[in-house]
Amino acid sequence: MASRTDPRSPTTPARKLPRISLLPLLAVGTALVYYFANWERHSPFDYTMRFAQSMLQGRLGLDQPPPPWLNEMIPHHGYYYSSFPLGAVLCMIPAAVLRVAGMITTFPSAAIVAVQAGVAVVFLFRLTSLYDDKIGRRLLLASFPLFGTWVLCNLAYGGAWQIALGFALLGQAGALYFVLVDRRPLIAGLFFAIAYGNRTEVILTAPVFLYFLLRPTGATPSGCGQIAHAIKLREAPRSSAIFRLGAAERVAYVIKTQAPAALRFLIIPFLLGTCTLAYNYARFGAMTDFGNARIPGVLMEPWYRHGIFSLGAIPANASAMLFQGWKRVPQYPYVTPGGFGGSIFLSCPLLLLLFRTRGGARDQAIKWGSWTAIVLLTLLLWTHGNTGGWQYSYRYATVLLPWMFMILLESGPPGWPWIENVLFGISVAISAWATYLFLWTPYVQP
Repeated sequence: MASRTDPRSPTTPARKLPRISLLPLLAVGTALVYYFANWERHSPFDYTMRFAQSMLQGRLGLDQPPPPWLNEMIPHHGYYYSSFPLGAVLCMIPAAVLRVAGMITTFPSAAIVAVQAGVAVVFLFRLTSLYDDKIGRRLLLASFPLFGTWVLCNLAYGGAWQIALGFALLGQAGALYFVLVDRRPLIAGLFFAIAYGNRTEVILTAPVFLYFLLRPTGATPSGCGQIAHAIKLREAPRSSAIFRLGAAERVAYVIKTQAPAALRFLIIPFLLGTCTLAYNYARFGAMTDFGNARIPGVLMEPWYRHGIFSLGAIPANASAMLFQGWKRVPQYPYVTPGGFGGSIFLSCPLLLLLFRTRGGARDQAIKWGSWTAIVLLTLLLWTHGNTGGWQYSYRYATVLLPWMFMILLESGPPGWPWIENVLFGISVAISAWATYLFLWTPYVQP
């Protein structure tokens, strides 16, 4: 039985939510910070927009040699291709349309990352409505992935690689929102497709999303009433028909009643996956060939001596993600982040609260589902031969942040609430300083 102080309890008076006008302010403020975070508004690394523009003209590749700074282009049968998946190219179609129409002449990287950040923070904030936390904590949790981690520096850099990670973050946040808060499986599937279409490894999280859709507590209407409905299912096992069934019968019942939602969720990801395989085949003659190994000279690089993906790459990636620190320099600023990796816990001390055990979780299924997603993604990311190239901290871990956010949300306020505030403040300060060093000074250079 839920206690009177448990925020899940139906008897707890609902705290009045902030007016909806807070969301536009949050979105616009976040977008402006990201837009001005880099003094360069147009990145030269516009791989995906070039291919989107080529696609609008009826070609899958470029028929002219690329400029020398786009050194990851793949020459093949008289055309030039890239290893970016189809979803990353499709997300650039709006920008390509503007360029074809003559409304822009360069890659609008700052505008794109501003839109990504503004939309993502809205989804994160709306996810905090799952529980009756104070408005300050909701704002803190919604803001930390975008302002207190490595995301600000990397995403503001604005290259095609960073923008793909931004879409993966936005897509997963949107999918979680339309599964857990406003249950709309088809729209959730669209955002999931955006996420894995830009970062293919995100497809590993599909079983977690399906579990959230299929579990009995997910069988709720859209809107604010879904939490109370879920509570009733969890709190009244003796009065609910499903909980009187055996294990096998319960599974069959859930599949029967929730299978349509799962199918709606999978429609768009399945279509994108099918088109991606066809896209690969049309370019390279093999459906599973994304072109990574075809980049000129890539297999000659020492970190790819065992292939693009290898178990031998795990130690280097684990070290870059978990343990690598900043380096000392003999003059101001005396300590700078390295440009090829860095501990995510050093760049965001707030993540240390992921491992707290006091207080448990307000929804164990969401907490352990999120940990499952983190483990699956991390194990695959660690097998990549290159630890991420030029970056602040470990940029690949951007795809983990929606799940880390869910764990912090589900764990509830810590026993000493000030700890969360202090660690958040430190994380934001570190992120701002690193962004300044990387993007506004000559102190950190490739």
